[in-house]
Amino acid sequence: MKTAKKIFDLAGAAVLLVATSPILLLAIVAVRVSSPGPVIFSQTRIGREGVLFRCHKLRTMYQGTPSLPSHETPVSAVTSVGRGLRKFKLDELPQLWNVLRGEMSLVGPRPCLPTQTELIECRRRLGVLQALPGMTGLAQIRGIDMSNPQLLAETDATYLRSASFWLDLRILFGTLYRG
Repeated sequence: MKTAKKIFDLAGAAVLLVATSPILLLAIVAVRVSSPGPVIFSQTRIGREGVLFRCHKLRTMYQGTPSLPSHETPVSAVTSVGRGLRKFKLDELPQLWNVLRGEMSLVGPRPCLPTQTELIECRRRLGVLQALPGMTGLAQIRGIDMSNPQLLAETDATYLRSASFWLDLRILFGTLYRG
């Protein structure tokens, strides 16, 4: 399963990067003209085995906004372009680069901040940190955010126990077409 998932991740990320490049370029221009600051926002996150890595996103917040989990970020900190990017998950497209680098998977537990100690401990206890973090996951299509660390970690563990190619496809399509 690990080798097949790695091949799926690499091939999928490469195809998605090419397929979404026109959308990504338009989003980059929109971020650039809408507010000052860098287009790409890189943030330290917890990866496999608790190893830190730099997770990339399109910047959706005003420059200088404190580094907080999304559910704790004030709504006023998000730019008007950022709201649209978040709504359609376009801010996550630069994470395809993280997937190509082997730091993330297309599907898996969403990476958290090093300051989210309760979530990290729950994930450690349930073995979730053994997996690569994902661009999307079971918790996301079920609407579970990081404000409930125990439920999120349990959902991540459920995904890992039942992970398969078909489940990953269902999660990817569920992320794209949830409504």
